[in-house]
Amino acid sequence: MSDAPISSRPRRDQPALSGRVVLVTGASSGIGRALSIAAAASGAQVVLCGRSVRKLESVHDAIVAAGSPRPSIAPLDFERAAAEQYTAVAEGLHTSFGRLDGLAHLAAQLGERAPIEHYDVPTWMRVMHVNLNAAFILTRTLLPLLRVSPDASVVFTGSGVSVRGRAYWGAYAAAKFGVEGLMQVLADETSTTTNIRVNSVNPGKVRTPLRALAYPGEDPATVPAPEDVLAPYLYLLGPESRGVTGRRFDGQASA
Repeated sequence: MSDAPISSRPRRDQPALSGRVVLVTGASSGIGRALSIAAAASGAQVVLCGRSVRKLESVHDAIVAAGSPRPSIAPLDFERAAAEQYTAVAEGLHTSFGRLDGLAHLAAQLGERAPIEHYDVPTWMRVMHVNLNAAFILTRTLLPLLRVSPDASVVFTGSGVSVRGRAYWGAYAAAKFGVEGLMQVLADETSTTTNIRVNSVNPGKVRTPLRALAYPGEDPATVPAPEDVLAPYLYLLGPESRGVTGRRFDGQASA
């Protein structure tokens, strides 16, 4: 795997993410899977992060079969991982690449759709941890590797309910509000002292396992596929977005 320095813009004969090391969480399904495959097709050395090794291996095989750069697998269960598991991911990246150029947060849990008055407290704690705390912990752990990159990008995933809260979205909405706040704080902290840019994407309604849980009666054929909302992620992970930080992007203009 190449550790060659990257330029601010790819050559015309290079894919947009050529030579970049990009870690994607939630890579086993949904938008995370689609982004991993697309980023690899665009030349990135993708690190697949998720809790199911079997599902990550399936994404790995799909990327290899497409002729894209062979990805790495970094299993991590955000619900149960302790500090040493996060450190192990960072150490693996340091040994293999010496840096990290992109970090895309796609891992998420829905929890339950219930009014606050009846929301299960353990479920609330679990959803807040997976959706917000784990994103903070992983980002904090990987910041030294992001600092090494000459052009690093962190992309968080928001939601329509992270702009205006809606009834019965409970911990999921609260966590996504927190993710937007984390993005803004980190963007402000890194804007003048590092080469790291930090943004978020609201993908809108997408045909994912999480949405199927939230809307069990919905016809999935009426919902855009994950591949249809990747443009802002790929833009933010690539060199064309250099200097763009602290912003929230929509994956679908009409979503």
